[in-house]
This record gives sequence, structure tokens and C-alpha cells, in this order.
Amino acid sequence: MAKAHERIADETISVITAVHAPGAKYLPDAYESLVEQEMPAGWEWQWVVQEDGESEAVAPFVPDDARVSFGQGRAGRAAMARTMGLARARGSLVKVLDADDMLTPGALARDIAAVSRPGIGWTTSRALDLLPDGSTVGFDQDPPEGPIERGVVLDHWKTHDHRPQVHPATLCVRRDLLLALGGWMSLPASEDTGLLLALNAVSRGWFSAQTGLLYRKWPGQVTSHESHMDEGERTARMAVIGARAEALAHLAQWRYEDD
Repeated sequence: MAKAHERIADETISVITAVHAPGAKYLPDAYESLVEQEMPAGWEWQWVVQEDGESEAVAPFVPDDARVSFGQGRAGRAAMARTMGLARARGSLVKVLDADDMLTPGALARDIAAVSRPGIGWTTSRALDLLPDGSTVGFDQDPPEGPIERGVVLDHWKTHDHRPQVHPATLCVRRDLLLALGGWMSLPASEDTGLLLALNAVSRGWFSAQTGLLYRKWPGQVTSHESHMDEGERTARMAVIGARAEALAHLAQWRYEDD
């Protein structure tokens, strides 16, 4: 297993997966999608799996692979698990992969190519919902392939019932930018949307029109719980997400520009 505080590797992409016991059974599918990735010359991936809790239900599904680092800790939901996993991530790029999702062929190579462009701090891609019957459903508001200018995700989010036009579960981001923004927001849900809007407030991004993720829909996922749509909690989450992004956008000196 990788140790915390290892020297950062410029040509490594660290894929961070937060997992809780009900979703552990999908880890082999996520791993298979990683193994099938064809990496650019000189690049490698590292998979950081962090359990949200300390059960005995997750470890049996974690593959025996030197590229995989598994950790456990006190339960605190996905944002905390990802942040704790970040301590073991040694890549210059950090990619999100939820435990029940799968990458499509070429996804990591496209992410690396996108974030290697001058002035791009993060990237997202098209995602397809993977339904229980094996069929897939796309999203009809994807932007065109290319750069995402600062502020446009926030503007769309504010006028479309707090739903961004790009999927935060497909995020790949420069490690230094992720750390500077404090990682994922400390929220019970929508923590990845909070990060996405913060990134868009300070940095240009990129959207890949090729499908990069199969987003599994199943009854046990956190976003299917009734509490996820509790109106009072959702209103509070959206208020703090928006306020953070607006505050960052108004701090002109906080613009992230890759050299």
C-alpha cells in the first residue's frame, strides 16, 4: 500500500474512490474499468480506495494490486473519505471515481490530455446513466467539446434548479488546485458539485464530449435516499455551495493560471 506523504509523481493520475459497505460489491467493476485503460506513454494510474467507516465488508472486494491503496477511517460521508484518501494520493492529477461507477475506455487518457492544455485546471466529460436493466440514458444539455470559461457553470447552475451542465462525478483536477480549494465541501451530499463550482470560479476547465463515465443507478446509492432530496437540507446545501463559488469569483487575485 502507498504511504501518506509520498513524493508527488508528475506522470501519475490518482483515482480516488470513497466507498461504504453497501456499494463495495461494485468495486470489481470499477477496478476492471481501470485495468482496461490505455495510458499515455510514461503515465500510470494509482487507485486510492477509502472506506467511509471501518467495517469488514469492503476489504474483500479490494483487488490485490500494487497500484491500489486501501484505507479506512471514521464514517463522515464521501467528502471526508475522499479527503482522507487524498493523503495517500501521489499523482499530480486527481480523478474522482465513485465506487459504483465505471470509466469508459480512454477516459483517463482524455483527462490527461485535457488538463495538460495551457490554462486548464480541471476537466469533465459526458456521462451516461447506467440503469439496472443495462440500458443507458444520456443528458441533453451537454456543452460542446472544448474549454469551459470561468463562471459559466455557476451561471447555468443558478438558472437550472441548481443542476450544473457538466457532471461532477467525472472530474479530473490538478492536485495543487484541488488542495488550494480545500478539496470537497464538508456537506452531507452535493460535495462534488460544490467543488465543481469552486473550480469554475477560479479556473478554466475543459469538457470532453466523448463519454467518460457510466453512472450506475441502483436503489442503494446515496442519491436515491429520500433524505437526499429533503427540501430544507437541499436549500441549505445549495445556499452554501453558491455563496462559496460567488465569494471565490469575486476574489480576482484567486484566479488559477497554469504556467
